[in-house]
Amino acid sequence: MEPVAEIPYPGEREAAPGRLRLVQQFANTVDTEHGREMLSDEASLRAVLTRLGLLAPDAPVGDDDLARAHAVRGALRSLALANNGGPDDPGARATLETAAAAGRLTVRLEHGETWLEGLEPGVAGALATLAGIVHTAIADGTWLRLKACQRDVCRWLFYDRSRNRSARWCQMAVCGNRTKTRAYRSRRRPAAT
Repeated sequence: MEPVAEIPYPGEREAAPGRLRLVQQFANTVDTEHGREMLSDEASLRAVLTRLGLLAPDAPVGDDDLARAHAVRGALRSLALANNGGPDDPGARATLETAAAAGRLTVRLEHGETWLEGLEPGVAGALATLAGIVHTAIADGTWLRLKACQRDVCRWLFYDRSRNRSARWCQMAVCGNRTKTRAYRSRRRPAAT
């Protein structure tokens, strides 16, 4: 997969609100349909986490960190797919719990605001902070609106702002249309005898 320069937003939709946007951007660092990987090595992981404000630019990043980041990203995508009717994945929850513990997730209080943040320096703390953002989003009710596109080759995370939370694809004009066209063609295809 070729590296990508910027952290993209999903389709034409508005990004997730507040710090949940960081989770969305981190999870969207892989584009399986087009073969683009933003977390291809330690330097790119450092660059992405620094751009998201989760890591100091000079923080050390190793091979193990890259593997853990890929695991957390996969867990976030799996949990977001479950928000869109996909299967429940207890392993994904366990991955986030492990990341939270490894990064020493703690409560921060400052100027009348509170948030969860990883105390461990480096990538472990950054991944714990992402787990903390998920916790906060579950508590405030925004988590169920962060969904992975139902199209099997896409799985792009988008924030469902529809009133009834019924959005299924990152873009109706692309993924929704392709899915519906494929279903139509399979219904029209004569059955093999």
